[in-house]
Amino acid sequence: MKMPLEEHEQFLSYNGEVLVFHLSKPKHVEQTGEKTMGLFVRRMAFNRDTNLFVQKSSGVFNMSSSHLKTEIICCSCTTDSRTGIILPCILMKKKKRNNVVEYLLLLLHSSNQFEQSFHFKLDYELKEDIRLFAGPSVLWRHANKLFYISSDTCTVLSVPVQVSSVVWTGEIVDEGTVVLGIRTACLSESEDEDEFSTSDRAIWGTEFFAYAIETQKMLTGTSFMPHAYGRVVSSVYVCKNEMLKKRLRVSLVAITHKNQFIWFQDGVPKGVCELPYEKPCSVKTAVTSSSDLLFIVSFASGNVCVVQRKDSLQVASKWQEVRSVLVDDFVGSGSEQLLLLFKDDSNTEVLSTFKITDLGAVNYASGINYKHDVPAAEGLQENGLLTVQALEARLQAGYTSVRELQQHLRLKKRVILESCKALIDLVEERAHVLPAAKEEGLVSLWDDVENPPHSLSKETPLASKVPERFIEKLWQRVVGDSLVVGVQLTESYYLSLSDVSLSLVLERGFSSISPIIKCQNKIIKLNRAFSASSVSLCQIEPPPKKIKLDLHSKNDLKEEFKGCSRVQLDGTKTVTAVTSLSPLLAFHRVCCIVLLHAKKQKRWNDSLQESKKITVVCGKILLSLDDISNGKYSVKMLRDNSYCTGSMEDILAVLAASVRFSFQIVSSDCTVTPVNSWLLGEMECIPFKECHNNVFCHKVGNVYGTIFNWTMKNPFEGLLTLFCRNLTVLFQCLHSLIRVLPPSCDVKLLRSGSKSVLTERLALALEEEMLTLRNSFLKELKESKAVNSLTWGNEPSKKISDAPVASLLDSTEGLQQFRKKLQNEREEGVLSMNQTMTGALYQETALKIAAAQISSDMLVWRLCKS
Repeated sequence: MKMPLEEHEQFLSYNGEVLVFHLSKPKHVEQTGEKTMGLFVRRMAFNRDTNLFVQKSSGVFNMSSSHLKTEIICCSCTTDSRTGIILPCILMKKKKRNNVVEYLLLLLHSSNQFEQSFHFKLDYELKEDIRLFAGPSVLWRHANKLFYISSDTCTVLSVPVQVSSVVWTGEIVDEGTVVLGIRTACLSESEDEDEFSTSDRAIWGTEFFAYAIETQKMLTGTSFMPHAYGRVVSSVYVCKNEMLKKRLRVSLVAITHKNQFIWFQDGVPKGVCELPYEKPCSVKTAVTSSSDLLFIVSFASGNVCVVQRKDSLQVASKWQEVRSVLVDDFVGSGSEQLLLLFKDDSNTEVLSTFKITDLGAVNYASGINYKHDVPAAEGLQENGLLTVQALEARLQAGYTSVRELQQHLRLKKRVILESCKALIDLVEERAHVLPAAKEEGLVSLWDDVENPPHSLSKETPLASKVPERFIEKLWQRVVGDSLVVGVQLTESYYLSLSDVSLSLVLERGFSSISPIIKCQNKIIKLNRAFSASSVSLCQIEPPPKKIKLDLHSKNDLKEEFKGCSRVQLDGTKTVTAVTSLSPLLAFHRVCCIVLLHAKKQKRWNDSLQESKKITVVCGKILLSLDDISNGKYSVKMLRDNSYCTGSMEDILAVLAASVRFSFQIVSSDCTVTPVNSWLLGEMECIPFKECHNNVFCHKVGNVYGTIFNWTMKNPFEGLLTLFCRNLTVLFQCLHSLIRVLPPSCDVKLLRSGSKSVLTERLALALEEEMLTLRNSFLKELKESKAVNSLTWGNEPSKKISDAPVASLLDSTEGLQQFRKKLQNEREEGVLSMNQTMTGALYQETALKIAAAQISSDMLVWRLCKS
């Protein structure tokens, strides 16, 4: 039966077929004199041989057309309550002249016969949230009220709920048909709800409601999704619902006006995905051949996208200019596919431009041959499957890598937390028991030894076990947005410290944050000429150099401390820790414990002996917002006649909080005396009372507080050192300096210090490395069992070189004696080079050699950078 196509058509999928509904034009019947029109239906099935939809059968339902307008409102597949069979259902509208609107609900049977289920009349038109559900039944919204009618009652009933919108209608286990919608929050409706739910509804002004049609009762809306989403959700699809332990468990997806796709599990959002188009209006699902659940989202503009949920929600595909999208098993594969009907004004045939796909093996389209018995098409399908499988394998490998990284991060977090606990126990002088390596999933890098060396087996002593008193003073200052904590040390005659650093630990009471405060350590050395320098522990290690062993970043601090004791003010040095102030002020009042970490080395006969690590509790510092506001810890640099007065702690705080830059200024034509005039004049610098070579800048502006040190080596060369807050201040100072210098002056940034000093220190480091290698080798020989039987290096009187070689060679017996001695020395040499050692001795030797090599390598790097 060939019928003309009308502009308004309705498409519906049913049992793998496509049902096309449309109304014919009114025709005049001569016998009765009335006008009639027909509702036609065509059953279309997909033919895989021709890759086209063909008509299987058709039917018509004739009705009177004595109305102003007749149209199809909607169609859907619903359950017939009489038989329990799902049938196509069509809702028709007939508008009469007296503003009375008649609605007719029809059922379509497999014989293409239409059955009128019921009809009803209203004085208004249905326009909002029209839904067809089991019965068949019709539900709609009008004037913020819900109404419904079913084939059982044939009477329009109302739901006692004020409604803003309906987002879903379907079956819920043990409840029957349930309507899920949004309404204005009714705070006084129920008094037994918890305070959180009541406050949540009050904040957002809307709430979700669920109304069971059969039982006529309200369900808890938060079982589906939170009230906060009430203003943005436009449509919902309930994927799964079940009753577990008398509690409703619901899994659903929702689309919002914000172009978002959200997955909810038991009322809690579990995932979100950004949609590619605006104004999403509906969502449906499809279960494909690979057991993937696809979500099909339709938009008001005619666009469609598919969202997949595997590891996360993501848009899998999208199409534009889609007339309709249907879900069914159109190719008879036993799983569902998507049928996309595209808009095509050039072709008037039904189902002429389409695409059938499940985003996998099934892929048909109009005008493209996908016949499986064609070798070329079969090759395309096979290649496509292999490509998909390879991509899935790569995704799985990537997912495995991500899981391993996550496991590694969790392990690092456990180690960090355990270290924090150990540090807190150390501060509070409690014994800390470390968990076993197997419990933490770790493997020891060293073989277990029964008698480890002395330097590796001793535990770190607590503060109460350190009898020496070398902490002179603990102080704190506030410089800008930085807190500076300083510890003044006094070095005793039998004590040398290296690897010195400070830690700031919050007292107990802040369980939500880490107790360790991130800070930067600096060592400030001040000689009598106030040649100030600041060494940052985190900036002297060469970036490309790999650390051979974890030696706690010894670097070159031992050399720094070796040569500074004779030039210290009163034989003291200061270690500072600089940290950000604003995060601490968020707690209004905090108490921090200051820990000093160092290596204690005893001197005997002007040589360093074995060192051991120590941790000393220096004291506590209190910090409150009131004290900061009152300027209790502020730096005070005042003018006293022609000098700048300030306590030593104030000077050290400014140096610690500043960044140090050194510049070599060389002039070949004229002297560099304008630098001193520039400091005292334009920069308004005032020298410190204790040391005139260092000046404090009192100029108003960003440069205020900058400390300068100007040293002239000769009239044509000098060294300018700046301690400034940031790079902006540095650029301002250099810009001002260049304007007063002669054009022939050369200003060079010194990155790592003077070459002559570094060269001398490198020579000392290489010498120490050689001595370490020699001492380690001799210690190996002394502890070897065979060392007593060796004559190498111990009995010089028996060496061949000491015997008269000429006398031995005069006779045959002497020659034999010479050969015997030579053979003995060769054997002794081989034995001396093949001595075995214990694992503990090897660890100790490797640590010492690596420490010496790191120190020399670091100095080489700094020398190359200078």
